[in-house]
Amino acid sequence: MLNPILPWQEQNWLVLNRYLHQQRIPQALLISGAKGLGKYQLALQLSQTLLCTHRLKTGLACQTCSSCTLFKAGTHPDFMPISPEEDKKIIGIDAIRGLITKLTLKPQFDSYRVVLIQPADQLNNAAANSFLKCLEEPNERTCIVLLSEKPQQLPATIRSRCQKLLVPTPTAAVAREWLKSQGITEHLDVLLSLAQGAPLLAQQYVSETLIATRLQCFDDWLKVGAGQLNPISLAEQWYKLDVKLVLFWQISWITDMIKCRYSADSASLYHVDLKQPLQERAKQLNLQQMYRFYDSLVERMQKVDTQINKQLLLEELLIAWLNLNKRS
Repeated sequence: MLNPILPWQEQNWLVLNRYLHQQRIPQALLISGAKGLGKYQLALQLSQTLLCTHRLKTGLACQTCSSCTLFKAGTHPDFMPISPEEDKKIIGIDAIRGLITKLTLKPQFDSYRVVLIQPADQLNNAAANSFLKCLEEPNERTCIVLLSEKPQQLPATIRSRCQKLLVPTPTAAVAREWLKSQGITEHLDVLLSLAQGAPLLAQQYVSETLIATRLQCFDDWLKVGAGQLNPISLAEQWYKLDVKLVLFWQISWITDMIKCRYSADSASLYHVDLKQPLQERAKQLNLQQMYRFYDSLVERMQKVDTQINKQLLLEELLIAWLNLNKRS
Protein backbone atom coordinates (compact mmCIF):
# COMPACT_ATOMS: atom_id res chain seq x y z
CA MET A 1 0.00 0.00 0.00
CA LEU A 2 1.24 3.45 -0.88
CA ASN A 3 2.02 5.97 1.83
CA PRO A 4 -0.66 8.63 2.44
CA ILE A 5 -0.50 12.01 0.75
CA LEU A 6 2.28 14.02 2.40
CA PRO A 7 1.17 17.12 4.37
CA TRP A 8 2.72 19.63 1.95
CA GLN A 9 1.12 17.83 -1.02
CA GLU A 10 -2.46 18.17 0.17
CA GLN A 11 -3.21 21.13 -2.11
CA ASN A 12 -1.61 19.27 -5.01
CA TRP A 13 -3.86 16.27 -4.36
CA LEU A 14 -6.94 18.51 -4.24
CA VAL A 15 -6.08 19.71 -7.74
CA LEU A 16 -5.54 16.16 -8.99
CA ASN A 17 -8.68 14.92 -7.26
CA ARG A 18 -10.65 17.67 -8.98
CA TYR A 19 -9.38 16.41 -12.34
CA LEU A 20 -10.54 12.91 -11.38
CA HIS A 21 -13.94 14.04 -10.09
CA GLN A 22 -14.65 16.17 -13.14
CA GLN A 23 -13.23 13.53 -15.48
CA ARG A 24 -10.82 16.07 -16.95
CA ILE A 25 -7.73 13.89 -16.84
CA PRO A 26 -4.73 15.69 -18.40
CA GLN A 27 -3.29 13.99 -21.44
CA ALA A 28 0.11 15.12 -20.20
CA LEU A 29 0.97 16.32 -16.69
CA LEU A 30 4.35 17.78 -15.68
CA ILE A 31 4.99 17.44 -11.93
CA SER A 32 7.98 19.50 -10.85
CA GLY A 33 9.66 20.52 -7.61
CA ALA A 34 12.93 20.15 -5.74
CA LYS A 35 14.47 16.81 -4.85
CA GLY A 36 13.10 15.21 -1.69
CA LEU A 37 9.51 16.50 -1.85
CA GLY A 38 7.85 13.22 -2.86
CA LYS A 39 7.03 13.91 -6.52
CA TYR A 40 7.42 10.24 -7.39
CA GLN A 41 5.21 9.17 -4.50
CA LEU A 42 2.53 11.65 -5.59
CA ALA A 43 2.76 10.40 -9.18
CA LEU A 44 2.33 6.79 -8.01
CA GLN A 45 -0.77 7.79 -6.04
CA LEU A 46 -2.23 9.40 -9.13
CA SER A 47 -1.26 6.44 -11.33
CA GLN A 48 -2.83 3.82 -9.08
CA THR A 49 -5.96 5.93 -8.65
CA LEU A 50 -6.35 6.32 -12.43
CA LEU A 51 -5.96 2.58 -12.89
CA CYS A 52 -8.26 1.61 -9.99
CA THR A 53 -11.66 0.24 -10.97
CA HIS A 54 -13.36 0.93 -7.61
CA ARG A 55 -12.10 4.35 -6.57
CA LEU A 56 -12.99 5.47 -3.03
CA LYS A 57 -15.06 8.57 -2.24
CA THR A 58 -11.86 10.23 -1.04
CA GLY A 59 -10.54 9.97 -4.58
CA LEU A 60 -7.86 7.45 -3.62
CA ALA A 61 -7.46 3.94 -5.01
CA CYS A 62 -9.37 1.15 -3.23
CA GLN A 63 -6.26 -1.05 -2.81
CA THR A 64 -8.34 -4.22 -3.23
CA CYS A 65 -9.54 -4.47 -6.84
CA SER A 66 -7.66 -6.61 -9.34
CA SER A 67 -6.15 -3.49 -10.92
CA CYS A 68 -4.77 -2.29 -7.57
CA THR A 69 -3.43 -5.78 -6.83
CA LEU A 70 -1.55 -5.82 -10.13
CA PHE A 71 -0.26 -2.28 -9.57
CA LYS A 72 1.10 -3.10 -6.11
CA ALA A 73 2.77 -6.20 -7.55
CA GLY A 74 4.41 -4.08 -10.25
CA THR A 75 2.74 -6.07 -13.03
CA HIS A 76 -0.11 -3.83 -14.22
CA PRO A 77 -0.05 -3.95 -18.05
CA ASP A 78 -1.45 -0.41 -18.36
CA PHE A 79 1.19 1.20 -16.12
CA MET A 80 4.31 2.07 -18.11
CA PRO A 81 7.19 3.57 -16.08
CA ILE A 82 10.17 4.86 -18.03
CA SER A 83 13.50 5.86 -16.48
CA PRO A 84 17.19 5.66 -17.42
CA GLU A 85 18.75 2.21 -17.55
CA GLU A 86 20.81 1.29 -14.49
CA ASP A 87 24.18 1.99 -16.12
CA LYS A 88 23.04 5.19 -17.86
CA LYS A 89 21.88 8.65 -16.83
CA ILE A 90 19.79 9.44 -19.90
CA ILE A 91 16.56 8.11 -21.36
CA GLY A 92 17.37 7.09 -24.92
CA ILE A 93 15.29 6.86 -28.06
CA ASP A 94 14.90 3.07 -27.81
CA ALA A 95 12.81 3.43 -24.65
CA ILE A 96 10.55 5.98 -26.36
CA ARG A 97 10.21 3.88 -29.51
CA GLY A 98 9.15 0.96 -27.32
CA LEU A 99 6.61 3.21 -25.61
CA ILE A 100 5.17 4.41 -28.92
CA THR A 101 4.73 0.81 -30.04
CA LYS A 102 2.85 -0.06 -26.82
CA LEU A 103 0.64 3.00 -27.13
CA THR A 104 -0.61 1.86 -30.55
CA LEU A 105 -2.49 -0.88 -28.67
CA LYS A 106 -5.62 -0.24 -26.62
CA PRO A 107 -5.49 -0.32 -22.80
CA GLN A 108 -6.02 -3.83 -21.48
CA PHE A 109 -8.34 -2.65 -18.69
CA ASP A 110 -11.39 -0.40 -18.92
CA SER A 111 -9.80 2.44 -16.96
CA TYR A 112 -6.89 4.65 -17.93
CA ARG A 113 -3.41 3.77 -19.10
CA VAL A 114 -0.58 5.69 -17.37
CA VAL A 115 2.90 6.49 -18.64
CA LEU A 116 5.32 7.73 -15.95
CA ILE A 117 8.59 9.29 -17.14
CA GLN A 118 11.14 9.97 -14.42
CA PRO A 119 13.23 12.11 -14.64
CA ALA A 120 11.80 13.66 -17.78
CA ASP A 121 14.66 16.15 -18.14
CA GLN A 122 16.99 13.21 -18.86
CA LEU A 123 15.38 12.52 -22.24
CA ASN A 124 18.14 12.97 -24.82
CA ASN A 125 17.45 15.05 -27.94
CA ALA A 126 16.43 12.12 -30.12
CA ALA A 127 14.18 10.69 -27.40
CA ALA A 128 12.59 14.10 -26.72
CA ASN A 129 11.85 14.65 -30.42
CA SER A 130 10.33 11.19 -30.73
CA PHE A 131 8.35 11.61 -27.49
CA LEU A 132 6.86 14.84 -28.81
CA LYS A 133 4.79 12.73 -31.22
CA CYS A 134 3.08 11.09 -28.24
CA LEU A 135 1.99 14.54 -27.06
CA GLU A 136 0.96 15.80 -30.48
CA GLU A 137 -1.11 12.69 -31.23
CA PRO A 138 -2.49 11.59 -27.82
CA ASN A 139 -3.92 8.12 -27.44
CA GLU A 140 -7.32 7.35 -25.96
CA ARG A 141 -7.61 6.95 -22.18
CA THR A 142 -3.91 7.64 -21.72
CA CYS A 143 -2.32 9.98 -19.17
CA ILE A 144 1.38 10.77 -19.51
CA VAL A 145 3.00 11.96 -16.26
CA LEU A 146 6.44 13.58 -16.39
CA LEU A 147 8.53 14.21 -13.27
CA SER A 148 11.35 16.72 -13.15
CA GLU A 149 13.51 18.66 -10.72
CA LYS A 150 14.70 20.77 -13.66
CA PRO A 151 11.66 21.40 -15.89
CA GLN A 152 13.47 24.28 -17.60
CA GLN A 153 15.76 21.70 -19.20
CA LEU A 154 12.83 20.12 -21.03
CA PRO A 155 12.24 21.39 -24.57
CA ALA A 156 9.68 24.21 -24.68
CA THR A 157 7.67 22.16 -27.18
CA ILE A 158 7.16 19.47 -24.52
CA ARG A 159 6.51 21.85 -21.61
CA SER A 160 3.90 23.77 -23.58
CA ARG A 161 1.85 20.60 -24.16
CA CYS A 162 1.68 19.66 -20.48
CA GLN A 163 -0.50 20.80 -17.63
CA LYS A 164 1.82 21.76 -14.79
CA LEU A 165 1.79 20.92 -11.11
CA LEU A 166 4.47 22.31 -8.76
CA VAL A 167 5.09 20.42 -5.52
CA PRO A 168 6.03 23.13 -2.99
CA THR A 169 8.77 23.07 -0.39
CA PRO A 170 6.96 23.01 2.98
CA THR A 171 7.44 25.59 5.69
CA ALA A 172 10.08 24.75 8.30
CA ALA A 173 7.36 24.11 10.88
CA VAL A 174 5.54 21.58 8.66
CA ALA A 175 8.80 19.87 7.71
CA ARG A 176 9.93 19.59 11.34
CA GLU A 177 6.58 18.13 12.43
CA TRP A 178 6.70 15.54 9.66
CA LEU A 179 10.26 14.52 10.56
CA LYS A 180 9.24 14.15 14.21
CA SER A 181 6.34 11.94 13.11
CA GLN A 182 8.95 9.72 11.44
CA GLY A 183 10.87 9.40 14.70
CA ILE A 184 13.56 11.94 13.82
CA THR A 185 14.10 14.40 16.66
CA GLU A 186 17.79 15.40 16.57
CA HIS A 187 19.58 17.94 14.36
CA LEU A 188 16.29 18.93 12.69
CA ASP A 189 17.36 22.45 11.73
CA VAL A 190 20.72 21.28 10.41
CA LEU A 191 19.14 18.43 8.44
CA LEU A 192 16.54 20.68 6.85
CA SER A 193 19.14 23.32 6.06
CA LEU A 194 21.35 20.76 4.33
CA ALA A 195 18.33 19.32 2.49
CA GLN A 196 17.25 22.85 1.51
CA GLY A 197 13.91 22.32 3.23
CA ALA A 198 13.07 18.98 1.58
CA PRO A 199 11.80 16.58 4.30
CA LEU A 200 12.31 13.30 2.42
CA LEU A 201 15.89 14.29 1.61
CA ALA A 202 16.46 15.17 5.27
CA GLN A 203 15.08 11.74 6.22
CA GLN A 204 17.44 10.10 3.73
CA TYR A 205 20.38 11.97 5.23
CA VAL A 206 19.57 10.50 8.64
CA SER A 207 19.52 6.96 7.28
CA GLU A 208 22.86 7.57 5.55
CA THR A 209 24.43 8.99 8.76
CA LEU A 210 25.22 12.04 6.68
CA ILE A 211 25.68 14.40 9.63
CA ALA A 212 28.79 12.51 10.74
CA THR A 213 30.10 12.26 7.18
CA ARG A 214 29.66 16.00 6.66
CA LEU A 215 31.52 16.81 9.89
CA GLN A 216 34.41 14.57 8.86
CA CYS A 217 34.54 16.15 5.39
CA PHE A 218 34.48 19.64 6.93
CA ASP A 219 37.31 18.79 9.32
CA ASP A 220 39.39 17.36 6.46
CA TRP A 221 38.63 20.41 4.30
CA LEU A 222 39.94 22.71 7.04
CA LYS A 223 43.06 20.52 7.36
CA VAL A 224 43.74 20.88 3.64
CA GLY A 225 43.44 24.65 3.97
CA ALA A 226 45.87 24.57 6.91
CA GLY A 227 48.34 22.44 4.94
CA GLN A 228 47.86 19.48 7.27
CA LEU A 229 46.31 17.11 4.72
CA ASN A 230 47.25 16.35 1.13
CA PRO A 231 44.51 17.60 -1.27
CA ILE A 232 45.17 14.73 -3.71
CA SER A 233 44.61 12.15 -0.97
CA LEU A 234 41.41 13.84 0.16
CA ALA A 235 40.10 14.06 -3.41
CA GLU A 236 40.58 10.30 -3.70
CA GLN A 237 38.51 9.79 -0.52
CA TRP A 238 35.78 12.23 -1.59
CA TYR A 239 35.50 10.62 -5.01
CA LYS A 240 34.02 7.57 -3.25
CA LEU A 241 31.23 9.74 -1.83
CA ASP A 242 28.41 11.57 -3.62
CA VAL A 243 30.54 14.08 -5.55
CA LYS A 244 27.62 16.42 -6.19
CA LEU A 245 26.82 16.49 -2.48
CA VAL A 246 30.47 17.16 -1.55
CA LEU A 247 30.51 20.04 -4.04
CA PHE A 248 27.32 21.44 -2.53
CA TRP A 249 28.93 21.29 0.91
CA GLN A 250 31.95 23.23 -0.31
CA ILE A 251 29.74 25.84 -1.95
CA SER A 252 27.65 26.19 1.21
CA TRP A 253 30.74 26.37 3.46
CA ILE A 254 32.13 29.23 1.39
CA THR A 255 28.69 30.86 1.25
CA ASP A 256 28.46 30.70 5.04
CA MET A 257 31.96 32.13 5.39
CA ILE A 258 31.03 35.10 3.22
CA LYS A 259 27.87 35.60 5.27
CA CYS A 260 29.97 35.48 8.46
CA ARG A 261 32.12 38.27 7.12
CA TYR A 262 28.96 40.36 6.87
CA SER A 263 27.89 39.31 10.39
CA ALA A 264 24.85 37.45 9.08
CA ASP A 265 22.33 35.99 11.50
CA SER A 266 22.85 32.30 12.35
CA ALA A 267 19.42 31.42 10.94
CA SER A 268 20.62 32.36 7.45
CA LEU A 269 23.52 29.88 7.51
CA TYR A 270 23.42 26.46 5.87
CA HIS A 271 25.60 24.98 8.61
CA VAL A 272 24.31 26.52 11.82
CA ASP A 273 26.26 24.05 13.94
CA LEU A 274 29.56 25.02 12.27
CA LYS A 275 29.22 28.77 12.74
CA GLN A 276 32.20 29.21 15.06
CA PRO A 277 34.86 27.42 12.93
CA LEU A 278 33.41 28.99 9.77
CA GLN A 279 33.57 32.42 11.38
CA GLU A 280 37.16 31.92 12.54
CA ARG A 281 38.36 30.76 9.11
CA ALA A 282 36.44 33.53 7.32
CA LYS A 283 38.37 36.18 9.28
CA GLN A 284 41.64 34.78 7.88
CA LEU A 285 40.60 34.80 4.19
CA ASN A 286 40.46 37.53 1.59
CA LEU A 287 36.83 38.32 0.76
CA GLN A 288 37.37 38.90 -2.99
CA GLN A 289 39.33 35.67 -3.29
CA MET A 290 36.51 33.83 -1.52
CA TYR A 291 34.07 35.20 -4.09
CA ARG A 292 36.30 33.98 -6.92
CA PHE A 293 36.62 30.55 -5.32
CA TYR A 294 32.83 30.43 -4.91
CA ASP A 295 32.43 31.15 -8.65
CA SER A 296 34.81 28.30 -9.53
CA LEU A 297 32.86 25.92 -7.27
CA VAL A 298 29.55 26.83 -8.92
CA GLU A 299 31.12 26.43 -12.36
CA ARG A 300 32.31 22.91 -11.48
CA MET A 301 28.92 22.03 -10.01
CA GLN A 302 27.33 22.79 -13.38
CA LYS A 303 29.67 20.26 -15.02
CA VAL A 304 29.39 17.44 -12.50
CA ASP A 305 26.66 15.61 -14.44
CA THR A 306 28.77 15.56 -17.60
CA GLN A 307 31.54 13.10 -18.52
CA ILE A 308 34.11 15.22 -16.67
CA ASN A 309 36.75 13.42 -14.58
CA LYS A 310 35.25 13.94 -11.13
CA GLN A 311 38.34 12.96 -9.15
CA LEU A 312 40.44 15.44 -11.11
CA LEU A 313 37.72 18.06 -10.56
CA LEU A 314 37.93 17.50 -6.79
CA GLU A 315 41.73 17.66 -6.88
CA GLU A 316 41.67 21.01 -8.71
CA LEU A 317 39.22 22.51 -6.23
CA LEU A 318 41.06 21.28 -3.15
CA ILE A 319 44.37 22.59 -4.50
CA ALA A 320 42.65 25.93 -5.22
CA TRP A 321 41.32 25.90 -1.62
CA LEU A 322 44.84 25.25 -0.29
CA ASN A 323 46.23 28.12 -2.41
CA LEU A 324 43.44 30.44 -1.29
CA ASN A 325 44.47 29.86 2.33
CA LYS A 326 48.15 30.46 1.46
CA ARG A 327 47.46 33.75 -0.32
CA SER A 328 45.21 35.17 2.39
